[in-house]
Amino acid sequence: MTHAAPASRARRRRLVAVVLTVLVASSGAGAPDVASAAAAPPVPPPTTAAAEGAGWVWPARPFRLERPFVAPPHAYGSGHRGLDLRPLAGDVLVAPAAGIIAFSGPVAGRGILTIDHGDGWVTTLEPIDSELTAGTPVGRGEPVGSVALGGHTDPGAVHFGVRRNGEYVNPLLLLGGVPRAVLLPCC
Repeated sequence: MTHAAPASRARRRRLVAVVLTVLVASSGAGAPDVASAAAAPPVPPPTTAAAEGAGWVWPARPFRLERPFVAPPHAYGSGHRGLDLRPLAGDVLVAPAAGIIAFSGPVAGRGILTIDHGDGWVTTLEPIDSELTAGTPVGRGEPVGSVALGGHTDPGAVHFGVRRNGEYVNPLLLLGGVPRAVLLPCC
């Protein structure tokens, strides 16, 4: 038995991060620089008109994607059920869409903010410091708090999770940034 599986998973994670970075960066003119993309992911482009028309914006802008969404193989499987973002210009976080604060407070030593957007859509930001309370309405792009410490993210980063009817979905689906599938080499 070999120990290649963990190294292979780490290599795939790095490759996925580079592919996401290159795809997100390629919205401008010219081809992206793959070498610099691997070193430091660039700031994602503005949200698409379609995503903004649907009412969703990034909770921090500009930012660097620290960790992408990784769908679990089943409901209780390992994965990363959201995006980890590092704001690059201040630490203010905004509501990704209009809604009502469903929860705001500490859980397991970190601040959590949950926004109910209606029609089964719910977002969560953590760690966050927020003065808002449950029941407070918020508009799309309205400040809801600031990046705090705690949770699984590195200091200065925030986790952005989205659920639809209780099931986690990739936030990029709502922000126009899901890359097309790429088959990776097998062996």
